[in-house]
Amino acid sequence: MSSKLTRANRAGWLMAFPGVALMTVFIIVPFFLAFAFSLTNQRLASPYATEYVGLKNYTDLLGLAVFTLEPERDDRGAIRRDEAGEIEYPRLRKFTRNNPDYPHLQGKREWFSWQSGDRRTVVLASDVVFMRALVNTLTFVLVVAPVQAGLALGLALLINQKLRGINVFRTIYFMPVVVSIVVVSLLWQFIYSPGDGLLNNVLGWLSFGTFRGVDWLGNPDTALPSIMAMSIWQGVGFHMVIWLAGLQNISPTLYEAGEIEGASKWQTFRFITWPGLRNTAVLILIVITMQAFALFAQIDVMTNGGPLDSTQVLVFQAVERGYGKQDISGGSTISVILFVIVLTISLIQRFLTRER
Repeated sequence: MSSKLTRANRAGWLMAFPGVALMTVFIIVPFFLAFAFSLTNQRLASPYATEYVGLKNYTDLLGLAVFTLEPERDDRGAIRRDEAGEIEYPRLRKFTRNNPDYPHLQGKREWFSWQSGDRRTVVLASDVVFMRALVNTLTFVLVVAPVQAGLALGLALLINQKLRGINVFRTIYFMPVVVSIVVVSLLWQFIYSPGDGLLNNVLGWLSFGTFRGVDWLGNPDTALPSIMAMSIWQGVGFHMVIWLAGLQNISPTLYEAGEIEGASKWQTFRFITWPGLRNTAVLILIVITMQAFALFAQIDVMTNGGPLDSTQVLVFQAVERGYGKQDISGGSTISVILFVIVLTISLIQRFLTRER
């Protein structure tokens, strides 16, 4: 018996070895290298020796400060105003550049601000572009994950019926998934074209010519939402298939019992379908979240992070700094921060969706 177990274990390890080796070489080892590089000033190509800098790269990315500007006043103590009647404040760089009285503000730039009464409160960041990338990434995840999951569930419920030709609809809905994301991005770039783009033409036709064309990818207010819409369309078919597999694993006898008891369609979904999809929902939530955090190809092809950094995201920033600017330490630091964020969200999801 012992020899049989030993042979079985050996065979199992031999079959698992290729996968374990690939994960070690391409995931585990690179992560520890990235963490090590994030503690140095490593460059892709530099004549200077690499030096240990500790947590400096992290403070350079995550440094924040809040500062309140008081309005300027004249000799009589009255608040000064410009020609438009707006309150005048001292220039911010008076405090952020070579001012020993405000050491915590040195090197920081304005991220955003708001006005409360006569005072103007400014939030400053050591790296404004990184902060925009962080906010854009979190916004993308918070919008795309629930919307994509909801649409995918709706499509799965529609095609989970025994109707003639239903497989045609399944194929149509799944087709965007098998197309390369680069090809899809190029296609939607033409759809979003500001001149004679398909979307502008369709909206103009529906509004009888009153709609004026929009530069969807060239406007900071519409660039990121446009990429969100395209990403939802491209990935919804994949999650639809997962939902469909979960639906088909629910026992038909439960639906028969609900029908006998006179349950409505909403009651059937709430008390039979949704509880039966619990494990599927957890899987889809985790998969969509991971995919959303990995957003890169759409940004690289369609906007290259613009306009005005409105579509910067963390993965794009890591690649741009690591290879575009040859700042390996900066790109590694962003990768480690992204890893910590994703791990934290995964643990939170696991806690909230645990068995009770």
